[in-house]
Amino acid sequence: MTAMGDSMVRDPDQLRADMVRALRDQDGIKSEPVAAAFAAVPRHRFAPDAPLDLAYDLHRTVPVKKDEQGLDISVMSAAHLQAVMLEQAGIEPGMKVLEIGSGGVNAAYLQELVGPGGEVTTVDIDGDIIDRARLCLDDAGYTQVKTVVADGEGGVPDGAPYDRIIVTAAAWDIPPSWISGLAEKGRLVVPLTVCGTTRSIAFDRDGDGLLSRSYGLAHFVPMQGEGAAEERKAMLREGVALQTDDVRVPLNATALDRALDTPRLERWSGSAYELPDELELYLTLNLSSVARLHAAKEVVERGLVEASALLGVPALVSEDSIAYRTRRENEDTGGFESGVIAHGPQAAALADEYVNLLRRWAHDHRRRGAATFRYLPGPAPSPLPQDAVLRRHGIVTATWH
Repeated sequence: MTAMGDSMVRDPDQLRADMVRALRDQDGIKSEPVAAAFAAVPRHRFAPDAPLDLAYDLHRTVPVKKDEQGLDISVMSAAHLQAVMLEQAGIEPGMKVLEIGSGGVNAAYLQELVGPGGEVTTVDIDGDIIDRARLCLDDAGYTQVKTVVADGEGGVPDGAPYDRIIVTAAAWDIPPSWISGLAEKGRLVVPLTVCGTTRSIAFDRDGDGLLSRSYGLAHFVPMQGEGAAEERKAMLREGVALQTDDVRVPLNATALDRALDTPRLERWSGSAYELPDELELYLTLNLSSVARLHAAKEVVERGLVEASALLGVPALVSEDSIAYRTRRENEDTGGFESGVIAHGPQAAALADEYVNLLRRWAHDHRRRGAATFRYLPGPAPSPLPQDAVLRRHGIVTATWH
């Protein structure tokens, strides 16, 4: 079966052809080399235990390994996301490529793109994952791909420098080995998580640092090992949580929980609610004290928290107050209008800051690709600039234009 055509189709060649056509239609595939790679690789051979329709689905992942709690720690990424990242990478024949986070099928796509004159190395911290990738690669005929068991934090220095480094796990930071492992004109494509939101960012080397050339929405299992995220989480009450990786943000669970019991303050921006992923990114990187608010379905149904928190929403927090984004129908703004819900003694001040940002985004930046990211390695300046996000090995900044 397939979600892209006749529900009774079970021929993998037909499914693969349908997948490539659908990826073109949805702008996942934009170039002929990436189209040829997806047409050539027998994707189902890398998911032998999965139904064919799942293996060739554009937007669903295939579970590979779970932890003791039943959470996915390794998956075969969705075809659409893989295509987008390969397009970001701009891989050419003869290149030397390192993949950090192995699954097998993406390494096969990479090998197709670099051709017989190129080299592909895929590394993973989990020996089971590498063993599985090796078996699948050999079974599908990609014996020339090198597989390495190691912590991706350290890269694979033996093969450096690489023309491209592709990271297939959500990274909280960019370690020095990834930058030093790039060729002078190399490119790093990495799903970078900042304050709870992840974007696949294509970075080019810029002196000792990195400068972005494109970015897009992405979702990956988190990096393991030395590169694991440093996050703080506060449970306000059952079904309501805040999380952040910014050490400057206060997370007083008791006071913020009390704030939720105070009357809500609503403020409406008069601005259209559009391009939610771009708006979320802008808010996450521009609110002065941001955390991500999560609420369970039953909490939303009781009316305590708005539905925007079901999948996580940027929240502006102080010691005793909280504000977060919501929306309402409004024909005057083209369908929906952005607004703010705030609670606590500082609700008015927080709501004002939040609404001003909503208006600024709508007026100045309401389009895709308006941000430019920089990664600056080394010791952070003191005091840390408001627009900088501190990491273990450097800082991330975003400029909006």
